[in-house]
Amino acid sequence: MANTKFKGYIGTYTKGDSKGIYSFTLDTNEGKIEDIQVAAELGNPTYLAISKDNRFLYSVVKEGEAGGIAAFSIDESGNLTAINSEVLDGAPPCYVSVDSKNRIVFGTNYHQGFVQSNLLGEDGRVLPYASIREHEGKGPDPRQEKPHTHYSELTPDEKYLAVCELGTDAVITYSVEEDGTLTKVNLLPVKAGSGPRHLVFNPNGKVAYVMTEFSSEVIVLNYNPENGSFTEVQYISTLPEDFKENNQGSAIHISADGRYVYAGNRGHNSIAVFSVEQGSGELTFVERTSTEGDWPRDFEIDPSGKFVVAANQESSNVVLYSRDEASGKLTLITSDITVPYGVCVKFLNY
Repeated sequence: MANTKFKGYIGTYTKGDSKGIYSFTLDTNEGKIEDIQVAAELGNPTYLAISKDNRFLYSVVKEGEAGGIAAFSIDESGNLTAINSEVLDGAPPCYVSVDSKNRIVFGTNYHQGFVQSNLLGEDGRVLPYASIREHEGKGPDPRQEKPHTHYSELTPDEKYLAVCELGTDAVITYSVEEDGTLTKVNLLPVKAGSGPRHLVFNPNGKVAYVMTEFSSEVIVLNYNPENGSFTEVQYISTLPEDFKENNQGSAIHISADGRYVYAGNRGHNSIAVFSVEQGSGELTFVERTSTEGDWPRDFEIDPSGKFVVAANQESSNVVLYSRDEASGKLTLITSDITVPYGVCVKFLNY
């Protein structure tokens, strides 16, 4: 019998009423989110990563004037138990990811402009820093006064670490050694002032999509697994032509079948939907859907592919949509679910 209930987690900024990481259950039979509760109390768990085997959850954490990565074990009911944390002086990372074998966790530090790797113990604990690579440079936007590293995740073949450098308008590729050492192998400059923020790979492993924060575009890239390099294919805006107010691109995700790409707009407060041309990977605009709130920081397609859960950071509401798998379009179900200052949405792997 197919699973109809999926466990998810929401990372937050711990200001106002927020306590830390929240958990929820999506009931796909009923089309509703239920059982929202505080799963772990910690400071600013703004981004989360879940191990492929669902045994561990890794979170960004702020501890006083230090920041780093915290590890939790996940029990069969989805409850979290703290294992440990590994921190350094200064601002915490903004993004965390983990390899499929649960050997290495990667952190991306926006404020300090570096990418890091930490080996993991067999019990899931985060070990001391294995490698830290600081970036150099700046961009034309006043917010690009220095490097602002925003994303790092392994390529589908797990041979390389792909990094979005928002401050210097680059997509950087690192090789990853067994001991966690990161070595830069490629750098792709993208449009000046665009601010590459997040990246997602097509399931075919050959094409990647980058969401830009400042220019509010999706960049379509071809990926060469031989040397970890990227080449530009297409730029496409996520905004209506007549929208001239402040907007900052946020999250980007792709459906499991590789047919639709979804991109978040903070300011326009919408999710843009694009269809994927199966040969080239290029995008065609389909629609924009309101996020029914302010500053949609993240969203996620559920494991069934039939729903999307979005988190509006500034209005502290979570929105549930049904998703038409044939057209890619989203239909609002409810927008009145309260989770304070939501920043990241993740589901367990099913």
